[in-house]
Amino acid sequence: MKNPIYVTQPYLPPLEEFMPYLEEIWANKILTNGGPFHQQLEQALCDYLGVKHICLFTNGTIALVTALQALRITGEVITTPYSFVATAHSLLWNGIKPVFVDVDPNTLNLDPAKIETAITPQTTAIMPVHCYGHPCDVDAIQKIADNYNLRVIYDAAHAFGVQCHCGSVLNHGDLSVLSFHATKVFNTFEGGAIICPDAKTKLRIDQLKNFGFVDETTVVAPGINGKMSEINAAFGMLQLKHIDAALARRKEIDATYREQLQGIKGIRCLKDAGEKVANYSYFPILVEADYPLSRDDLYQKLKDHGIFARRYFYPLITDFPMYRGLPSAHRDNLPVATVAAQKVICLPIYPALTQADQQRVIDRIAEH
Repeated sequence: MKNPIYVTQPYLPPLEEFMPYLEEIWANKILTNGGPFHQQLEQALCDYLGVKHICLFTNGTIALVTALQALRITGEVITTPYSFVATAHSLLWNGIKPVFVDVDPNTLNLDPAKIETAITPQTTAIMPVHCYGHPCDVDAIQKIADNYNLRVIYDAAHAFGVQCHCGSVLNHGDLSVLSFHATKVFNTFEGGAIICPDAKTKLRIDQLKNFGFVDETTVVAPGINGKMSEINAAFGMLQLKHIDAALARRKEIDATYREQLQGIKGIRCLKDAGEKVANYSYFPILVEADYPLSRDDLYQKLKDHGIFARRYFYPLITDFPMYRGLPSAHRDNLPVATVAAQKVICLPIYPALTQADQQRVIDRIAEH
């Protein structure tokens, strides 16, 4: 069998480029607790992403949990069933009841038209996801939130560097949460961040991610240990030097898929968000009924040929046992998400994917 092809691989610059960062960490003996590289990365990300304040975290899930705590969210939160399970888990960790509504068939993002009917007196917030890095309808969601006095926390795990009609999509909502996991467009091995609008909010979040400490002897909240280490932050600084080249290569891979898959009956690509908007973090296809194989058969065929695609997002969050008993989790309430989860396959896309390996993927899909 030829070399395996995975749905994603982390971008790793040459090791010799990372060694000076490690030598500096060893020399100054600061390994964590907001050291020099942590501070440098926060400022560099603010500059690159076009945001005012950012709080770095050990991972995106802890960042989601902390974002909900920072805004003192309680009761019910409206969210999507079509996401990685960490989105909803962050609610349960805070004792919050998730209320699921369906997604838009064109973007697979939370459908604003379905939100209002799900609002109850217990609803305190909306948690949408910029699925596959494509921006949600941020204006429509904000209008609903304003009308009902709700908070908005965006799970922006996929949305590093994504723009919308008015600049960075990360500036929308009360808070936006990023993931810097190794599989993401920008990674720090493991990591995450919260984008916040003002210095006061940043200070509260920084306290919450450090056990609630405000000084050496004072704890003001039941915080958690969510701090990013210096090694992770240093790797992030190195990654930033290569991010534009990585995004450009992802764009090329995206364009090739779209060009060569468009003539294959039964294979549908989601609409291109456009180069000023997208970060090409994923390449989902939908396997329709007129394709010769079922979605799962195509998935297995690719796997048998050493191509390890992923069915993001299958199963739906609402199919897992801790959620499926909720009234909002019933499939009749989520017809679009249910169908999408049964059709989707995310194809390999990462900067090191060669033209030859991408052609292997396309050829396996095209042959009947």
